This record gives sequence, structure tokens and C-alpha cells, in this order.
Amino acid sequence: MTKSKLTRRQAITAVSAGALGSFVNWSFPSFNINNSDQQKLAINGGEKVHRGSWPEWPVWDQSAEKNITGMLRSGRWWRADGEHIADFEKRYAELMGVKRCLATASGTTSLIIAQKALGVDAGDEVLVSPFTFIASYNVIFMNKALPVFVDTDPETFLMDPSKIESRITERTTAIIPVHIYGLPVDMDRVNEVAAKHNLKVIEDACQGWLGEYKGKKLGSLGYAGCFSFQNSKNLPAGEGGAIISNNEELMDKCTSLHNCGRPFGSVARTSAYPIAGINFRMQQIQALILMSQMNRIRKDADIRLANALYLDASLKDIPGIIPAKLVVENCRSAYHLYAFRYISREFNDVPKSRFMNALQAEGIPCSGGYGPQNRDGLIDEQLNSKGYKRLFSEARLKQWREENVLPGNDKLCDEAVVFTQNILLGSRSDMEDIVRAVRKIYQNRDSLKT
Repeated sequence: MTKSKLTRRQAITAVSAGALGSFVNWSFPSFNINNSDQQKLAINGGEKVHRGSWPEWPVWDQSAEKNITGMLRSGRWWRADGEHIADFEKRYAELMGVKRCLATASGTTSLIIAQKALGVDAGDEVLVSPFTFIASYNVIFMNKALPVFVDTDPETFLMDPSKIESRITERTTAIIPVHIYGLPVDMDRVNEVAAKHNLKVIEDACQGWLGEYKGKKLGSLGYAGCFSFQNSKNLPAGEGGAIISNNEELMDKCTSLHNCGRPFGSVARTSAYPIAGINFRMQQIQALILMSQMNRIRKDADIRLANALYLDASLKDIPGIIPAKLVVENCRSAYHLYAFRYISREFNDVPKSRFMNALQAEGIPCSGGYGPQNRDGLIDEQLNSKGYKRLFSEARLKQWREENVLPGNDKLCDEAVVFTQNILLGSRSDMEDIVRAVRKIYQNRDSLKT
């Protein structure tokens, strides 16, 4: 079998030394036909390719239990009584290469607070990615602003920076680029448009821990970056979130807002509660879980990266399989999910759903990723509410509906297939099984027609 090698420059810019060491001697097989690939598909009664299990997630470290038990017995369970949340914030800020971190109750609450602190208010408009989890635009509704979707580049799975400017109005106050699946948005281009129009940039890095753009960590490239620590995430604590930034005054305001408006730092006291805030605090137990999980985050990230690079190099040679493209060479995905596009015409028009069913039957878990969120029913409910009819004119809401046409995003939603991050923690043999299964389906594609 022929080998397809990474160039030295690609290897150096794409991976850390740890990840490079784990795959430097790997071969990256090009697409080739062999007899084993042509065996009967499992969905049609044949033997499945992958017979083993996949890594479970999350993974508990029993050594963390002593600290957690001690905290529980102390009765110091909430932020004001204990030091653990502050310890986590310090460690996470250092990990992300920024001055400040604020721990919050969830990734969703971190996005709400960051917007509020940066002045997003009722009647404003916020530009956001449409290929994302519902929280990315729900938080805009929570601040009584209008989410305006910027079309997706199907090749990168991300907001297309060339489409941003056409969506700006006199009410636009912020942009929320989403580093979905941990893939880095082209932040230079986003920030360039934002600076030109005096807009605040809030990175939705809720799936972006340790991802990098031109050597800088995701979440550190805008005014603020927001993260999630929900149970499925690469850094999990059941629930939890964080805001990071180098702007001290902004972080002081976020801290005050998330703690019922209590004074903090540069947020001066004019009364007992100087600003209108809310309780979005993290709990002590979450911080202890996170600090335990942080002991493994770099090693796990390097394993995911090495496995993702192997899949990229191996799958791209199979007709109709196109791995997600990185926006620039010097960046690194966090690989919360591994994503590729399935081009059905190369599989003789076998529908994506049928392809995924066949892949699952071969023992490879997968899903279709996000749907066209810009057409979610909850959006129409909000736009038809009495509050939004007061905040926005009938003409503006009509225009929003007419312009809510996103062909790039629709194309991606039709083609996307993803593997969850725990799959990428598997062995080299597991990754080979993924490639074998996809290749097997391609070779037997005609048998999938119904």
C-alpha cells in the first residue's frame, strides 16, 4: 500500500511535540481496493468491521475523591466560603494564556453574561453562526436581542467571514463566531470586520478547549471567550462554564453580573448591589472535578489530534468523503467532534441517513451533526412574541425572514457526518477500523440502494 506523508511544515504547525511523537512513524494509507473491503455489509447481514467497544466518557479519577470529600465535610460548598473556584480560575487562565478567568454555572450562562457585560441589550442585533448548538442563539434571545445568522462555509463548517459585512445593520452590536466541534474560526478576518464597524466579538469556544488559531488559544482572540464543561465536553464537570479575557474591567463587570450584581474590582459600590445581576455562580464541587480533569486534558488532546490527522489523511482518498478543512495552516482543532462531509453522488446517490445506518452497523457510532438551526421553530415563536414586536418593526422582522436564506449552511447540514470526541481517544486499530468501514461501504454502495 502506498504511503501519503505529512510535510515537515504541516507536521510542525499542526501538532504539539507530544502528538507528533505519537504518530510520526505512522503510515497514512491512500485509497485502495482489496478483497476484505468487498465483503458483505453488516447492515445486509455480513460481519461488522469493529467488534470491540469505544472509550467511555467521562472518565473519573478516584484520586480526586479525597479533596471532594474534605470540601463536602467542611460545609464550604459555595463560592464565597471556599478557595477551590478561585484556584480553578487561576489554572484555567494559565492554560488558556490569558490574564483572567471567571467560572460560571454553564457555557450558556457564560455567553449571557459576556454579552451583557459588553453592552448587548434589548433591541440590539447580534451576528452568530447557524451551524451550532441551540444555546449559541438562545442566549441572544435571553438578552432580548435579535440573532442574525451569517452563512456557513461548508468546507470549514464555520461562519464564512466574507458574508459578515452584508448582515450588519445600524443595530448590530456584537458578533458571536462559534468554534463548533473545536474547529477554529478565521478570527483575523472576523476581528477585521468587527473593528471596522465597532462591534464586540464574543467567541463561543464552548467546544474549543486547547484549540488554537495561529498559535493562540481559542477564546483568547476576541473581547471575551466562553467555554462549557457539560458532561460530554472534553473538559467535563457535569455542568459549568467559564469566561476568559485579558480585559480587566470587562472581567470585573462579568464577575459582578454573575454574582447578583455585587461590587467587584472596578465595579464601584453605589448601593449594596450596584448593577442588575443574576446568580450564575459555579459550585465548589465543580471546580474540584475540573481541576482533576485538567490533569489529563493535554494528553487527551494530543491523542485526539493524532487520531484525527490519521483519519484526515486516510479518509480523504475515499471518493465522497471530505474531512473538515482548517481555515489556516497554523491552527489546531480541539476535536470535540470529528467532522467530514458525505457526498452522496459519489456513493451512487445513497442517502446520508442510509450511509450512517450502514456505518453504525459496522460498529462505528456516528451522527449527522446539527440541523438548519436558523429555521428552528423557537425562533418564529420569539419573533411573533409581543416583546419582539415591540422591539423591532414589522418591516425589520419581515426583512429578517426574507434574508434568512443560508445555502452554504443548508448544504453542510445535508452532508455533515460526525464522530464524538471519545471515539478519537481510541487506539490506532480503532481508527483503522473506521477507515476500513467507510471504504467497505463505498465498495458495496450499490447494495445499499433500496
